[in-house]
Amino acid sequence: MLTIGAFAKACRLSPKALRLYDELDLLRPARVDPDTGYRYYAAAQLEQARLVAWLRRIGMPLARIREVCALPPEAAAGEIRAYWRQVEAETTQRRDLAEFLIDHLTTDGRRDETSMLELRYAAHSDTGLVRRQNQDTAYAGTRLLAVADGFGPGGAPVSRAAVEALKTLEAQEIPAGDVLNLLQETVHGAGDAGDGDSGTTLTALLWTDSRLALVHIGDSRAYLLRDGALFRITHDHTLVQSLIDEGRLTPEEAGSHPRRTLLLKALGTAAPDLRLHDAAPGDRYLLCSDGLSSVVPDARIRTALTTAGTPEEAVHTLICAANEAGGPDNVSCVVADVVRTAAP
Repeated sequence: MLTIGAFAKACRLSPKALRLYDELDLLRPARVDPDTGYRYYAAAQLEQARLVAWLRRIGMPLARIREVCALPPEAAAGEIRAYWRQVEAETTQRRDLAEFLIDHLTTDGRRDETSMLELRYAAHSDTGLVRRQNQDTAYAGTRLLAVADGFGPGGAPVSRAAVEALKTLEAQEIPAGDVLNLLQETVHGAGDAGDGDSGTTLTALLWTDSRLALVHIGDSRAYLLRDGALFRITHDHTLVQSLIDEGRLTPEEAGSHPRRTLLLKALGTAAPDLRLHDAAPGDRYLLCSDGLSSVVPDARIRTALTTAGTPEEAVHTLICAANEAGGPDNVSCVVADVVRTAAP
C-alpha cells in the first residue's frame, strides 16, 4: 500500500487532486484508516491514476473522464478519439474568429476606391418526385442566401419563418464585428417557431463588408467552388456524421445507414455554427437541402457548378440531377457568384 503522498508522486497527481477525485468517486483509495482518515492506495491503481492525469492534461472534463475510466481499453480509446475530434472542431471555429479579429484590428477597414464585390445569385426549390408537399424554403437576395429544410407536420411554415427572420437583417448595414452575434440572436428567436414535432434546418450566408457570415444548423449544406476545387464549408449535425467523426463509420457506409437522416441538431434545439468567410472574385457558393446532397455525389455537384455559366443554369442543372436520381425528397438550391463591379 502507498500513502497518498507516495502515490501522488508516483502518478504525478497532487494530493489535493487525489482528494477531489475521491470525493467525485473517480479514484477511490484502496483503504482509508478508520482512526486517522489517512488514505492508502494500491500499486495496481497507478495505471488508472496516470490515465486520469493524462486525460486532464488534454482538457477532458471530469464527468467524461469517469465514463472513459469505466470502459474497456478499446472503447475508452474510441471515446478519447471522439473527444479530441470535437476539440479540434471547436478549436477550428475559434481559430477562424481569432483570425478575423486580428484582421479587423490591424486594418483600417477602408474599401478599395476603384472596385467592390457583390453577389449575383439564383434560388429555386422543388418538391421532388416522391413528396406531396414542399417543406423547404430557399431564398437569395443582394445580401442574404438561405436554405431551410422543414420537417414534421408544421415543417413548411417553420422553415419559412426561419428565413423570414433572417431577411430582416438584409436591409441593415451590419459591421463585420457585430454580424455573428446578431445572426445568433436572430436565429435563436426564429427557433421558437418550432415545437416537439416540427422544426427546420437552416444554412445561410449574410454579406457584410466583403465577407460572408455563415450560420448553420442541421444537415443542409454550404459549398464553396474556388479555383476549380469544391469545398464543403458546413458540418452535418446528424447521427451518421457523428459516427464518421468518431471513426465508427466510413463515409461509404453512411450512405446506406438506416438512420442516415436522423438529425442531432435543428433550429432551436442547440446553438448554430457561426463563422466568417473572406470572399474573393470568382468564388461560387452553393447552399442546398439534403434533397440534393443525399442523392447527388460531390463530384457531380462540382461538375455542375464548374460548367454552368450562370447561377440560374447551375441551380437548374443541380435540381434536375436530384430528380434524375429519383427525387426522393424536396430539393432546394441557392447558387451565388462573387463578382467585382466598378465603384460608382
